[in-house]
Amino acid sequence: PGKKVLIVYAHQEPKSFNGSLLKIAVEELTKQGCSVTVSDLYTMQFEPRATRNDIVGHLHNSEAFNYGVETWEAYKRGGLSKDLVEEQKKVQEADLLIFQFPLFWFNMPAILKGWMDRVLVQGFAYDLSKVYDGGLLQDKLSLFSFTTGGGPEMYSKEGIGGDIRYVLWPMQHGIMHFCGVKVLEPHICYAPENVSEEKRKEMLAAWTQRLKTLWKEEPIDCSPEWYFK
Repeated sequence: PGKKVLIVYAHQEPKSFNGSLLKIAVEELTKQGCSVTVSDLYTMQFEPRATRNDIVGHLHNSEAFNYGVETWEAYKRGGLSKDLVEEQKKVQEADLLIFQFPLFWFNMPAILKGWMDRVLVQGFAYDLSKVYDGGLLQDKLSLFSFTTGGGPEMYSKEGIGGDIRYVLWPMQHGIMHFCGVKVLEPHICYAPENVSEEKRKEMLAAWTQRLKTLWKEEPIDCSPEWYFK
């Protein structure tokens, strides 16, 4: 109770299965006494492109634009654009980050990837010597909750898509773990569009059930061995 949760949500349709998963998370966590904030990226018309517009005022080097350097310098002097500052504040306050999205091309949708690209800047989420277990966002948990188009057999080691953990590697290890965030077991709803109404209800019930004991869960091992064994 009293925990703060940020749900970063990337789906265009509230009536979608992802929309149902979001609704359940908000209701269940609020019921537990958590304070829940949602960044609904499509509704916010969140800008996914990392551009010069993310820096307010002068550039560190106006001769050649380097996004990483410029956002780092801007972060230090409080010169990042308003939308980034707002998202960083939400991240800063959160004990848990939940990312809710449909899998697109073995990846998160562009609008969510853009959120990662723009919000998790150097100085805020990591620093040159402060990465992985030393990342700047330690003491936070994250959870990737997503839907797929293909069934579980497609995403097995023997399946055509390969182990789903390969898909999770850049998200969980390359972004979250890199920034020091601990990672909870992902929540995957396989092919909700291709299963019976009954099965969909079971999937939603399983998510509700999991959320009830979420705070008792231990983070997963985010080492390369976990992904590739």
